[in-house]
Amino acid sequence: MRMLLLGVLPTCLAACLVTGAAAVPWPKDGLAESARGRQWPLRAMDVRDAWQRSRGAGVTVAVLDTGVDARHPDLTGVVAQGPDLTGAGPAGSVRHGTAMASLIAGRGHGPGRALGVLGVAPEAEILSVRVTLENDDPRRADARISARTRLAVARGIRYAVDHGAQVISMSLGGGEGSYEGSPAEEDAVRYALGKSVVLIASAGNDGDGANRRNFPAGYPGVIAVGAVDERLRCAPFSNRHDFLSVVAPGTGIVSADGPGSYVVADGTSSAAAFVAGIAALVRSRYPALTAMEVRQAIQDGARPHPPGAADAYGHGVANALGALRAAERLHRVPLAATVPRRPHIEVDHDRSRQLIGLALLLVAAALAARVAVTR
Repeated sequence: MRMLLLGVLPTCLAACLVTGAAAVPWPKDGLAESARGRQWPLRAMDVRDAWQRSRGAGVTVAVLDTGVDARHPDLTGVVAQGPDLTGAGPAGSVRHGTAMASLIAGRGHGPGRALGVLGVAPEAEILSVRVTLENDDPRRADARISARTRLAVARGIRYAVDHGAQVISMSLGGGEGSYEGSPAEEDAVRYALGKSVVLIASAGNDGDGANRRNFPAGYPGVIAVGAVDERLRCAPFSNRHDFLSVVAPGTGIVSADGPGSYVVADGTSSAAAFVAGIAALVRSRYPALTAMEVRQAIQDGARPHPPGAADAYGHGVANALGALRAAERLHRVPLAATVPRRPHIEVDHDRSRQLIGLALLLVAAALAARVAVTR
């Protein structure tokens, strides 16, 4: 995820582009107000209209990431801490995971929760499972730690499924390193889908370069998410592949950072988190839908993409209201099943055929008698 720190002035952004930059303790009130004002994705995805139908209540979204800071004011009371599966020791920075959690289920803070970041599903709960390290963590270079973390995503998926997550968000992979996948990961994905858990993953951030096939986004059944800008144009860095499900806002995205801080970032990580929030809205409103039906609703409810651009857009730009409308159609009982069926009547207990037969005999007898008289 490419990040910019929000500046001291509410309307300004820091000039430098950084990766894994340290959070700066800016004045909280002005910064939080600025953060709320810059949440253009809520408008672009019709999120506020979708909130009239669902806000994600009762749904747990597992965030498989670098960890989540539950102390951030926008995430107070939202986060359940799962295990650290990296084997790397104390987490240190958990900025990326905190950012993703805020985009999914941020609740804002202050009077009327008018400050800070609102997630797409502000009444959902977050289960944090640490499966990777921040990009700037020097422990990434440690071969022993790297070997232990190779199975972390697979273990994280299984842990999330077994501990009640209905949606799993994985903003993993990208231009700073490719996740090549593994049989253990693929088995874990199948396990989750078999339990009807919705899986979402970022498509990757090297679309303007190697455009690698990233995992877990590349596994069948996973909702792979690319990124668009504020004008809903495909972001140059967004990976383009035929398995892409949808795209979502991924440039100039404001999210939670360190305690009381915020960042502005570009990347398919943010886009995937937004779609995980949409999945939580659908799951909350229509809990009986299967994981594949939730995926279908998100794809069917997306805004159409330009002609011939499926590799860049998938099924289109994810839309919260559209997904809920599509889910409603899937939720309805099929028409064929709603047509009342005629009750099955056992012949042995039905005298109607006998009466009809007797009537026909009487008619035949009357006709025969009439013929005989006329002769």
